[in-house]
Amino acid sequence: MTLRRGWAWLQDYAYVAYWQVHGFLFRDDPAPYLQAAGRKDQPVLLIPGIYEKWQFLKPIAEDLSQAGHPVHVVEPLGYNRGTVARMAELVSTYLAAADLQNVTIVAHSKGGLIGKYAMTIPGAAGRIARMVAINTPFSGSVYARFFLVPSIRAFSPSNSALRSLAAELSVNHRITSVYSTFDPHIPGGSELPGAENIELDLMGHFRIIGDSKVLEVIRSVLSGKGASGN
Repeated sequence: MTLRRGWAWLQDYAYVAYWQVHGFLFRDDPAPYLQAAGRKDQPVLLIPGIYEKWQFLKPIAEDLSQAGHPVHVVEPLGYNRGTVARMAELVSTYLAAADLQNVTIVAHSKGGLIGKYAMTIPGAAGRIARMVAINTPFSGSVYARFFLVPSIRAFSPSNSALRSLAAELSVNHRITSVYSTFDPHIPGGSELPGAENIELDLMGHFRIIGDSKVLEVIRSVLSGKGASGN
């Protein structure tokens, strides 16, 4: 590992520590983010990664709320330790209860798997227009097999549920996969066949969440121009 990558890894975990402590100490109320200012017809739903509460995506919530979008979170996800299928059902239930339409999902890591699964569920599929997935292990991570915890081992490339989801190609064209050049958790990268794939000159698995380049991609997708601006 180069010195630059090692430093990026340390910065990544410093970012994790900050937001995990923040989420534990401060019970942020997501209600203010629901107030739309001109973009009521373009709601956003945030889905965090494993062991992350919704506050982990607060930089994104702040940015999109200021841009006028109502930003929703699914609080029953908690720390997102359940199976992808179970978490996707919670997302589907929320979408129906809130009667949301034309939803853009913005997800991090495991959240992208949950979002893609939700896009295939009959009750939710028609409500979700698109998804921006940040550093999502669509093809798994080779490191997952070294963990004993089932919730982590589920990301192994050989996991049957993950392989089944990967084989579902029908929604990929509505997904924008954004990922860093160096992700210490997903060495194989986050490229998704048929999706709009964008590799940013950034490092880390977590810290890119609040980076201006990522926020710019999300805003471009929401504007309908696509991340490339076309």
